[in-house]
Amino acid sequence: MKRSVLTRYRVMAYVTAVLLVVLTLGVIGKYLLDIGGADDLVLYVGTAHGWLYPVYLICAFEVCYKAKWPLGRIAWVLLAGTIPTAAFFVERRVTRELTPRIVEPESAEPVKV
Repeated sequence: MKRSVLTRYRVMAYVTAVLLVVLTLGVIGKYLLDIGGADDLVLYVGTAHGWLYPVYLICAFEVCYKAKWPLGRIAWVLLAGTIPTAAFFVERRVTRELTPRIVEPESAEPVKV
């Protein structure tokens, strides 16, 4: 597996997780605490999360496919973007497991004699 595949997944996992945590706090502020300014926060962060979650799904599926994981594990990684803070933990576990499997590209520089 290339390092870029894992890096794309890691970036999208963090972005998705942060947006979902902020969105969850915004919804709590809007509906439970009746904070007036939370309306805009929920609107904009919810829209951003809604557009970026499919990108997370693509990146996560690519990592899982290249790792040749079973369907149950793939489902857990894909659903981690829908549970607040879960993507942080799942990303860490995926990274720990797949880092040793990264293949570095061969150097294109000629060997000096």
